[in-house]
Amino acid sequence: MASQREIRRRIASVRNIKQITRAMQFVAASKLKRAQDATLAARPYSDKLDEVLADVAAVLGGEEHPLLAQRDGGRRCLVVFTTDRPLAGALNANLVRFAAREIVEHPGDLAVVAVGRKGRDALRRMRVPIAAFFLNFGDRPAFADVLPLARLITDDYLSGTYGRVDLVFPRFISTLTQRPELEQLLPVQPSDDTAGIPGNQFIFEPSPGAVLEQLLPRYVATRLYQAVLESAASEQSSRMVAMKNATENAADLIEDLTLTYNKVRQANITREMIEIASGAQAL
Repeated sequence: MASQREIRRRIASVRNIKQITRAMQFVAASKLKRAQDATLAARPYSDKLDEVLADVAAVLGGEEHPLLAQRDGGRRCLVVFTTDRPLAGALNANLVRFAAREIVEHPGDLAVVAVGRKGRDALRRMRVPIAAFFLNFGDRPAFADVLPLARLITDDYLSGTYGRVDLVFPRFISTLTQRPELEQLLPVQPSDDTAGIPGNQFIFEPSPGAVLEQLLPRYVATRLYQAVLESAASEQSSRMVAMKNATENAADLIEDLTLTYNKVRQANITREMIEIASGAQAL
C-alpha cells in the first residue's frame, strides 16, 4: 500500500489537473456560444443557396458550366474536417472512423484534402494519400479564410483531377450530439423535386454561363464555409463536455484518494499505539 506522502502527492497532482480541466471547460463554454450562433445564423443562407443551385442544375446541363457536368469515373476527393488541437472527446476519432469506413466501402482512386491536423495525422497512419492539408481555421473562422481551399478544389475539379468531391464534417446537432456526415459538393446535384420548376422559362441575364460563372464559385465557398462553422461549433461543444467529464472524474478520484489516505493514516496511528503499548508492557 502507498505511503501517506505518496497519496498526498497524488491528491495534489489530481487537484491541479482538476483546476486545468475546469478552466478549459469554461473557456470552451464561452467559445461555444459564439460558434453556435455563427453556425445557426449561416445555415439559412447555405440551405437557400443549395436550393437555388439544385433547381438551376435540374434545368441546365453540363454544357452550361463544367461544375454541373456529371462525370463517369474519375478520381474521388474527400475533404475531411477535423480539429488541430486534442482534448475534444471522441469527435476526431468518430470523424476519422467515418471517413475510413467510407473509403473501405467505396474503394477506388481516391485522394484526401485534410482540414485539421488530427485528421491528417490519423489518415497518414492509415496510408491514405493526402493531396493537400489546411490548418483548422481557428475559433472565429471568416469567409475569406475558406477561399484558398475553395479555389484549390474548384481548379482541380475543372482541370479534371477529380471526378467527384465529397465533404466529411461533423454536423452540430446539440451540445451533446455532433454527427459525422458526408455531403456531395461537386458536381452540383439536381433537385430531387423538379415539380413547379419553370424549366426553359428561366431567363438568365446576360446568359446562363455568365450567371453560373459568378454563382457556382460562391456556392462552393459557401458550402465549405458552412462545414468549417459546423466543425468549429462541434469542436467547442465536444471539448466542453469532455473537460466537464474530466473535472468530475478528477473530483471522484480526489474523494477516493482522500478516503484511502484516511485509512492509511488510521492504520498507521493504530500500529503506533500498539507498538507503544507493547513497549510499555515489556518494560
